[in-house]
Amino acid sequence: MTTIDPAGTKTSRDEEHQLLQLSPFEIKNRLIELADENAQAGAGQMLNAGRGNPNWVATVPRAAFGLLLRFALEESNRAWSEWSVLGGMPAKGGIAERFTAFLTTNRHETGADLLTGSVAYGVDRLGFDPDTWVHELTDAVIGDNYPVPDRMLTCIEQVVHEYIVKEMCAGTTPAEGRFDLFATEGGTAAMCYIFDTAIINRLLKPGDTIAIMTPIFTPYLEIPHLERYQFNVLELQADKVDQDGFHTWQYPDAEIDKLADPSVKALFCVNPSNPPSVMLAPETLNRIATIVKEKNKNLTVITDDVYGTFVNGFQSLMAAVPRNTIGVYSFSKYFGCTGWRLGVIAVNQDNVFDEMLAAHDQSTKDLLNKRYSTITLEPEKLRFIDRLVADSRQVALNHTAGLSTPQQTQMALFSLQALLDEGDEYKHICQSIIARRMNALTKGMGVNLPHDPHSAHYYTELDLLSWAERNWGAEFAAWMQETYEPVDPIFRLAEKGSIVLLNGGGFDGPDWSVRVSMANLPMDAYEKIGSWLWEIGQEYKAEFDKRNGG
Repeated sequence: MTTIDPAGTKTSRDEEHQLLQLSPFEIKNRLIELADENAQAGAGQMLNAGRGNPNWVATVPRAAFGLLLRFALEESNRAWSEWSVLGGMPAKGGIAERFTAFLTTNRHETGADLLTGSVAYGVDRLGFDPDTWVHELTDAVIGDNYPVPDRMLTCIEQVVHEYIVKEMCAGTTPAEGRFDLFATEGGTAAMCYIFDTAIINRLLKPGDTIAIMTPIFTPYLEIPHLERYQFNVLELQADKVDQDGFHTWQYPDAEIDKLADPSVKALFCVNPSNPPSVMLAPETLNRIATIVKEKNKNLTVITDDVYGTFVNGFQSLMAAVPRNTIGVYSFSKYFGCTGWRLGVIAVNQDNVFDEMLAAHDQSTKDLLNKRYSTITLEPEKLRFIDRLVADSRQVALNHTAGLSTPQQTQMALFSLQALLDEGDEYKHICQSIIARRMNALTKGMGVNLPHDPHSAHYYTELDLLSWAERNWGAEFAAWMQETYEPVDPIFRLAEKGSIVLLNGGGFDGPDWSVRVSMANLPMDAYEKIGSWLWEIGQEYKAEFDKRNGG
């Protein structure tokens, strides 16, 4: 094992202190620069565990996309073959029968079974007309039309709805009813649309108090303070620990009870959390549901559930408080498709947002009616989710709104893979990859983390100060805290080990914590990361002993 030079780092404490004011994603750029310098100097390959992009991809739904595109091109040439360089729009009549013949001919190709099962699922389970279903997929994959409906293609919306219910609601549609979906350019676009439409429609107003469950993905800490929002932020802190001093990343009842104040207009959360990657405990979901029902009936809940598929039996706030929740889901992490930009907004058909719009005073209604008057003769009846769609294109371009149809096709095929995978084989493979990497990291650090059935382990947030105290005592931990900036360990990792981690304090977690992505590096890299963290601890301990005459 390589020992770190105890001479300190190139980055001064003053510079580290200044960098603490930046988002961890901006600090990361400086860390990458230092790690790359070290790697080029011969220390080895840079290991960047700072990003959440997984290093796996779901291959079968992509192969199905390619096979479907081949069929669509055949249909295009069938419709119009006058010139070799162009075709026509696929025809609907008899297309299901032609697709069946195509799949029979190509039955041995990867993706053929998924396409065959997808057609059967749509027809047998969802009641689609065969030609309508196959034509929607064929026309969508070839991308020759604007999205119609603009919010989401009709059959594909129903497919994705079933996926959302399976993965975000533990397989049970809420008693309140179905969700309406809006396909978006990833989860980030979804969040931008939600914030903007909530402000435009006076569901939230500048200066309103909003609650944020921390630690959390840093943009959710930064967006509320932008000039156009200027929210008053109330942080709910996941500061529970177990009997051994390990963070459980769960919320004390007293924190959750702050939501009972009706002056708190909204709750923002990532569930499972980022960076701790732990889902809200069932008792917390129930407590929030009770508060909403009894104390704060118009609370707007916005939940980002991108990591939900990594926890068995995951249940979103979409299921616990469906009438009050705007759900956001991204396909990016589970299927390894960040480059596809596939996200969806889910709003229950029975929701408080439409009620709040109807309860506006007449002057507010008049202003909003004017905004939407060019797209409907009855703007006052325009639902919240349809306002999201219109606002995403500044209303005036509503007729060209919507996620591209090829993107929606790939989204549907990802969903169908999960829906047809009754044994959840794909899910278990992804979970096992992460579990092995987690074991390698903790082995390198020499620690045994307690088993937590609520943890996705997509990331892990390690509190190095707590770790130091457990290993070397409270006096040492206090000295380390007084002598160094909280980001000093990640700079040492970058400069001397060519390893990039993010500082957890930037996510409003413990100042001395670090976020490690378990998704984007080979398994052996995680044992190296753990070993380097152990070496850094030893380096601090040696300096402490030297200064104290040890």
